[in-house]
Amino acid sequence: MFQKVLINDDHDAILSSITQILKSAGVNVIERAQYCDEAYLKLKKAQLETAEFDLLITDLSFKRDHRNANLENGEDLIQKVREDFPNMSIIVYSMKDQLQKVRLLVNQYGVNGYVCKDRNGSKELYEAIKSVALGQLFLSPQVDRALHPNTNMEIDEFDIQLINLLSKGWSQDDISEDLKTKNISPNSLSTIEKRLNKLKVQFKANNTIHLVAITKDLGLI
Repeated sequence: MFQKVLINDDHDAILSSITQILKSAGVNVIERAQYCDEAYLKLKKAQLETAEFDLLITDLSFKRDHRNANLENGEDLIQKVREDFPNMSIIVYSMKDQLQKVRLLVNQYGVNGYVCKDRNGSKELYEAIKSVALGQLFLSPQVDRALHPNTNMEIDEFDIQLINLLSKGWSQDDISEDLKTKNISPNSLSTIEKRLNKLKVQFKANNTIHLVAITKDLGLI
């Protein structure tokens, strides 16, 4: 079992709940942070003191306040932790249940567990801590299919960006101009049309509205 764990969440009630779960799992040393920058500094301090943490449990979403933040959200923190602490176990505990996000965090950043905050969240987090301690990957049931072989999910971040903008009512012309303004490539109208046509075929969507609805149902956006 883990001996030293850092919890990162901006809600006091969640911090207290996770602390109790860890204690019931037999964890001896538990520390808390409410900002991603604060969490990272605690990890670095522990490293310098040769008393490193075994596990990080973090949310993904953090409300902004008066503080200037270098690491604005849990994903930023996870990316930084993976660079500096490649062997540290990481469990995400989040309200977000987007399958594309789960796939990214597991496949690109190597998180060891992803638990959804819902009515079964506490029970599943306890199970996740036990599983990850044994070297096993844990995913909540509602996001478990994120890693299942499924050609419908083989889309990249650019595709996700296009569909997200469509879901906000943007036209293809608007999207093209916005991408050009931000120096994001590809950005031509013809390329955007081709990508969206490919996605409509891939998801068997009748039109762009249908495409947005299908990808929302799949948890991709």
